[in-house]
Amino acid sequence: MAPSYAADQLAKALATAVRHPDAATRGRAAERGRRWRAVLTGIAEGRLTIGSRTPVAGLPAWVTPEVVRGGFATGEAGAGGPVQPYEEEYARRFGVAATRGALFAHGLTEPGLEALGALLDSGCYEVAVPEEAALLTVAWLVRAGEVAAAAELVEVLAPYADTLRFLPRPATTRADGTGAVHRRTVGEARGALERRTPNKAVETQREALTVWNPFADELLAHWLETADEGRVFTRLPEAGWYARGGALLARYRALAATHTRCRKHRDPKGNTGILIAALIECAAGRPLDPRRLGLVRTAAEAMVRRRGLPGSERHGELRRVQAAQAALPGHAEVAAVVAGRLAALPQGSGAEDLGPLVADVSEREAEESGVRAGTALPQAVIRTVEATLSAPPATLVERGVVPSAEVLAELVPQLVATTTAGAYPDGALRTLMAAHYRAFRNRRSLLLLNLEHQVRVEELPWVRAVAPSRRRGGTARTAPWRHCASWARRRYAASRARSCPTRWSANSPSSHGRPTSGAAGGGAGGGHLHGHVQFQVPAGRTDRGRTAARHAVRAVLRHRLHRRAQRGRGRGRPQRDAHPRPARRAALRRVVHDARGPGLRRA
Repeated sequence: MAPSYAADQLAKALATAVRHPDAATRGRAAERGRRWRAVLTGIAEGRLTIGSRTPVAGLPAWVTPEVVRGGFATGEAGAGGPVQPYEEEYARRFGVAATRGALFAHGLTEPGLEALGALLDSGCYEVAVPEEAALLTVAWLVRAGEVAAAAELVEVLAPYADTLRFLPRPATTRADGTGAVHRRTVGEARGALERRTPNKAVETQREALTVWNPFADELLAHWLETADEGRVFTRLPEAGWYARGGALLARYRALAATHTRCRKHRDPKGNTGILIAALIECAAGRPLDPRRLGLVRTAAEAMVRRRGLPGSERHGELRRVQAAQAALPGHAEVAAVVAGRLAALPQGSGAEDLGPLVADVSEREAEESGVRAGTALPQAVIRTVEATLSAPPATLVERGVVPSAEVLAELVPQLVATTTAGAYPDGALRTLMAAHYRAFRNRRSLLLLNLEHQVRVEELPWVRAVAPSRRRGGTARTAPWRHCASWARRRYAASRARSCPTRWSANSPSSHGRPTSGAAGGGAGGGHLHGHVQFQVPAGRTDRGRTAARHAVRAVLRHRLHRRAQRGRGRGRPQRDAHPRPARRAALRRVVHDARGPGLRRA
């Protein structure tokens, strides 16, 4: 595999790290550059084999690799790196060395197995990468009496105990093993809120209301000192008028140097710009020519006519309203307050109760952040928090968290996690396998050659070790996966039918793992329309389902024929000649035959 792509990505990352104005973006680009350098170094030294299922020399296929864009492995393991803070806390708690080898060895002792067993029963843990479920699996096997299987698993893990972390992350809440799903994890929502920056347009308006409008009022009041019956400069200014004008100009220059967002005052044709330019002429001792004097009078009269005299009741009410608007906190400030609330929750899962998260700003938060107490959260921030709601799919659809079938399809991996874990009778193991599957779904795909396939979940040694504990329902290899995945697809189809009954799905969610690809009953050769019909009509094996499927296929065919006829008409061919009736009937029969599938053809 030529390294030219990696070199190009490295160049882009370095350019962003140097030139981008945002510091956080520069930091992320620098990290991407480090990873791409590792890719190029690994290729040059022969430690990386791009295109293989085992791209890193010395690491088996089940180890989660660190993967960058395009499926390139960097040479590091996802469960590697420096010792994490929770591992150091575990080492202090049990009085062992803060090394992964020592922690792994302690996890196999009697006190270590007891601690892991208590963690299994409580369910208060998180699995960020699949390897973090390994020692919990060992503890469960020992407790279940499967000592031989546990010893075999330890033998597989031992060579990598010094470099990979096999301990789970502790959490304050129980890991979700039910059918609840969420669009975003708490950590993802927190990151999105922390990355919010002040809106440039809003901050420009805030500057105009708080800085330049009050200065414009002072400037107008200064010119009105020379007015008689509403026309400025109809009488000679007082002796101190020019000195006060010079002070106003000095303050204007200071404000213009500090507050650079709003540029309206720089417009020479604007009212404020005309008054400032005329005041500069007066301060310099130059008389106003008739044209400039006329501009000054027109600008002053327009400002008074629009907002009233400075200090009048009408003018004061307008400025009070504008000051109240400018005092409202920005979305970024409120988002920072809500991000602090999310920081106290487990970062790898959803939130069950959104009430405290979307409440108004409290007194304590007001003291810490400066945001006024009682400030209501804007809808943009509430929507970000609502995406973390952990609930059944039907509840998310009803509350508007899942607005479309495409968004609902994104939740299929979580449904598959709970349904595949449901094949384990033991509750603790079921919760562990659900958390493990969610972590496995985050494993990034590798760039593969020679028709090789990605690593599957059943290839992981700790999953193989507990495979005999699954409920049997056919062949040990495929039947449980097919059963669970089929149940997940039915749940997806039911939720989708309730939320978006009239919409066609552009992308079938059957690509989430090998289990669902075999659960449809059709296989890869069923045809494009067959995949649509099976998903749109989950009850396709009943008489009513067959009729609905045929109607759906006919509707799709009519749409396609109509589109073709329209294209033919655009090229000058008559619509009737484009698709004669016998050809249309033959095409309909062929499509209906292909779309019926095994279950429909028996009719």
